[in-house]
Amino acid sequence: MRTLKFLLQKEFRQIFRDPAILRIIFLVPVIQLLVLPWAADYEVKNIRLSVVDHDHSKYSRQLREKITASGYFQLNDYSSSYNSALHEVEKDRSDLILEIPASFEKELVKEDQSTLFMAVNAINGTKANLGAAYLRSIIQDYNREVRLKWVQFPRFSAEQNIEITSSNWFNPLLNYKYFMVPGILVSLVTMVGAFLTSLNIVKEKEIGTIEQINVTPVRKVHFILGKLIPFWILGLAMLTIGLTLARVIYGITPVGSFLTIYCFAALYLLAVLGLGLLVSTYTGSQQQAMLLSFFIMMVFILLGGLFTSIDSMPAWAQAITKINPVSYFIEVMRMVILKGSSLFDIRYHLLTILGFAVVLNGSAVINYRKRA
Repeated sequence: MRTLKFLLQKEFRQIFRDPAILRIIFLVPVIQLLVLPWAADYEVKNIRLSVVDHDHSKYSRQLREKITASGYFQLNDYSSSYNSALHEVEKDRSDLILEIPASFEKELVKEDQSTLFMAVNAINGTKANLGAAYLRSIIQDYNREVRLKWVQFPRFSAEQNIEITSSNWFNPLLNYKYFMVPGILVSLVTMVGAFLTSLNIVKEKEIGTIEQINVTPVRKVHFILGKLIPFWILGLAMLTIGLTLARVIYGITPVGSFLTIYCFAALYLLAVLGLGLLVSTYTGSQQQAMLLSFFIMMVFILLGGLFTSIDSMPAWAQAITKINPVSYFIEVMRMVILKGSSLFDIRYHLLTILGFAVVLNGSAVINYRKRA
């Protein structure tokens, strides 16, 4: 135990002696947590719209005003030529074209139906899909309004009407920050922890101090623990800072217990730091460790459910998420913060992460070989 104590003292002194490491651990995640939630927005706004109105009627004018009043669309171009509107799309000045036929009002009044044409710039697939869905929804709503003006309701309606009342659970206002901030915080803790630990043993190799340690009677387990524990403590400290910022800046207060979050985070950090140490034992330079860690972290984060629902992924990607510790922590953070889940509710997640921690740290101990 005394050997481990001296190793911990050495690691903490080495960490606090380097101001760059402290900036990476604390300042960089704080800046990212303040910026990323505002940029990672699921809503699509300011969709540039070109309207080709061949009708110039009262109904076409009301439809155009309803679309622009929604707050999602900006009227970029209003013309009577489809080719002119298409030119705006080709120059990337418009995202959607809505063409209103010359007989729009006449067909709607006399024949109870009319046809509109919509052309979408699909280079940005997400913006195209959401923009087209928003526009269709607004047109359908306008159609209902028009029909309500025409229909003469009898005293007792013969039609069967079904009314749906909905309620949003756990996030009543559908605030995407409540959904994104916990996931972004997990990603930051993961990246900082994995990167720094993956560089740790490699740095000792490059400066030559690893050979001095190898000729000492320090056991491999103590050596790995000495590398692991300081960053484990710093990771929990960074998580605390992130939760504080989430409450102060975004007003996010966990419905569940902080104890549940920290219990899972403690195990999770052991797993992630063990992965970083395992990478460090396999690589011979800091550049190799950074590239390998970056590759692994990018795969883990993109397949972790932060930006894309895991249920929407193909079957092979869903299989990968089963061995992705990031996906478990993101799910747990959202469960505890939004739903108020307890330790009992996340017991399977805890057991899975415990298995990751044992395997990764055990592999790091076994793979590290002392050379006299």
